[in-house]
Amino acid sequence: MDGWLYRPAPLLGAMAVVCFGAVGLALVSQYRFDMQPCPWCTLQRLIFLLIGLLALLGTLLRSNGIRRVLAAGGLLLALCGMASAIWQHFVAAASASCNLTLADRIMQDLRLYDLLPEVFAPMASCADAAVNLLGVPYAFWSLGLFTLCAVAHLQVIRVARI
Repeated sequence: MDGWLYRPAPLLGAMAVVCFGAVGLALVSQYRFDMQPCPWCTLQRLIFLLIGLLALLGTLLRSNGIRRVLAAGGLLLALCGMASAIWQHFVAAASASCNLTLADRIMQDLRLYDLLPEVFAPMASCADAAVNLLGVPYAFWSLGLFTLCAVAHLQVIRVARI
């Protein structure tokens, strides 16, 4: 049991890289390939960044007790991300407008549209943002990464002994 999957710091570090990388790839797909985000897309970017931040903190801090708490927070965020990806694909994508949806209200209330519009401003409706990447709906890619994050955080909670 010496592999990196059984040590909290490397596992959390890998999750930070995955989460920050996911947002980086979303920005590349937006600005290079003109795949414009909807409010649900930008909410998921925020969730990935928050998970990545908690994972990075868990990597840097040496206390396994703190790592478990951060991993629990990351797990809750990953579950929220999974729910938002499922909602985006099955409900929001069938709607012509995303205005005043939960995602839109959260992002407006946090003022992220104004603070960092290059990352968080929605540029498309939910129906228009329902695109495929390599034949798989973009929301399912997000769902898969959130699921991976949830499993990794469960593993950290399991192996990080206080």
